[in-house]
Amino acid sequence: MEMTHVLGIRENLRPFLQQLLQVFFVGLTIGLQRTVIPALAESEFGVAAGSMSALFAFVVSFGVVKGAMNFVSGRISERVGRRRVLIWGWIAALPIPVLILWAPSWGWIVAANILLGVNQGFCWSMTVTAKMDIVRAEQRGLATGFNEFAGYGGVALAGLVTGYLASFFDPRTSLFLFGLAVIVIALAAAHLAFTETLPFARAEAARHRSGQATGPRPRYAAAPEAPSAGQVFALVTWRSRTFQALAQAGCVEKFVDALMWALVPVFLISRGATLIEIGWVTGIYGFVWGGSQLWTGPLSDRVGRKGPSVAGFFLCAGGVAAFPLFDSLAAWGVAAAVTGVGMALLYPTLIAAMSDIAHPSWRGSALGVYRFWRDLGYAVGALAMGLIADASGALEAGFWFTALAMAGSGLWLWLAMEETHPRLNPAPETEPTHA
Repeated sequence: MEMTHVLGIRENLRPFLQQLLQVFFVGLTIGLQRTVIPALAESEFGVAAGSMSALFAFVVSFGVVKGAMNFVSGRISERVGRRRVLIWGWIAALPIPVLILWAPSWGWIVAANILLGVNQGFCWSMTVTAKMDIVRAEQRGLATGFNEFAGYGGVALAGLVTGYLASFFDPRTSLFLFGLAVIVIALAAAHLAFTETLPFARAEAARHRSGQATGPRPRYAAAPEAPSAGQVFALVTWRSRTFQALAQAGCVEKFVDALMWALVPVFLISRGATLIEIGWVTGIYGFVWGGSQLWTGPLSDRVGRKGPSVAGFFLCAGGVAAFPLFDSLAAWGVAAAVTGVGMALLYPTLIAAMSDIAHPSWRGSALGVYRFWRDLGYAVGALAMGLIADASGALEAGFWFTALAMAGSGLWLWLAMEETHPRLNPAPETEPTHA
């Protein structure tokens, strides 16, 4: 296998499973901050009562850093390999549990989330890129679906478990022990059991250059054979209409996750919910989002990337808009589930679409740029929601803003995106299939 670098999930099952294990640990690491920390921001960490801008600062710091690290890690991984970048990401995470345990103020939580951004930008990016290295074009939706299922299943599980632990034991000690155990085990697994996949990408690029590639002809975006970081950034951000549509869609969809992370726990606390109830509502969102990607990813391999993506945006808009209209745990759970299905339709599909039209020789960089814009959406959305909530004095305003943003982004995607699946929209025979 290593000599010929044959593509396919079955042919590369061991590295595929190694990558799933890693992204599950990455999800657990971000999930440990999802339920307890926002809900206890005032009582435990000294955030001024009612200051949504201050509360959202920890999501803003995470989004800015993770976005930048996605771009950096994608570029670096094409030189030093995916495994080394993954290990660096776990080393960066080691101080996070200690910062949470000893935090005298909210500023320490913001600092912990800066390190979390480095960890996520390096580690989650590498699990996605490594999968795209080893699977065939017609398996990209399935592969990203499995990847994001494992990751967001971890997010949901950690949010639920830490909600229970913090209700029965000391919140800080619970988060410290849970986080430290996850990070140490993940770092050990990255050292001992993670296959380097960069040679697969280089072999695939060589096959395309020599005309030996088989199967549908991808519509790779036009670019130099070895584009610079600036050239890839420009291509994904504005030079290619489809890349641009995908990048803006990635940015706006993170508004939903920022809302579920920081605003929903505070909103539910204001409506009288307990920590365990908050853990269940955010957990339902995470579990439905994660689990549904097991069918939405393969769906996009069959019907294309555009339809599921656009449908997901409008479904999310409806689910988010419904939240403030309800006043019961069951109804909030339904709204969270609808939002989770919407995210599942669009999330792995956008990654697969990016991979469809990015040449193997610079695919890691292109995914890094896409993930830069996508995770910058955490910061943009959180900042906007915090300012809107503070200005209006109503938590509900953040929900309306997010719903409108998702509907508008879905419309942009529908109007500007070209179908990227190579089987459904192959490049003409007269076009070169390599960059």
